[in-house]
Amino acid sequence: MACFLVSAAEAVVVGVVKKAEKKHEEKLIESGEQVVQNKVPLSRKLSWLFYMLIGGAVLLMFEHVWHGEVVPWFPFLSAMNDPEETTQMLHEMATVGTTMAGLITVIWIGMCLVADRIVKRQNDASENEA
Repeated sequence: MACFLVSAAEAVVVGVVKKAEKKHEEKLIESGEQVVQNKVPLSRKLSWLFYMLIGGAVLLMFEHVWHGEVVPWFPFLSAMNDPEETTQMLHEMATVGTTMAGLITVIWIGMCLVADRIVKRQNDASENEA
């Protein structure tokens, strides 16, 4: 009923962290400090997670609108009209929503590890050619 809100909330948090990390990386570059070249920047990785979470939340929201669980009038979630349905909605958010957001995050971690390994392999190959 509202499981997409968990992914959306995580995406908001990731977006704030991404902006802070981007500023930190820009300060490092301006100060002339050495930036690790064998890895994808953390701000870019956080962008991947942000877009994965937002994409999932938007698709789920559309599905919930399609089934009439999200409506264009207050309180926007049809389950909020009945206390029993509200309890069921919160349970769904705690179980299904958290599981989906966690699975997306685990897949993102795997993507980051693979991307770093690919970048490192490419850098090692270019060093061997030189």
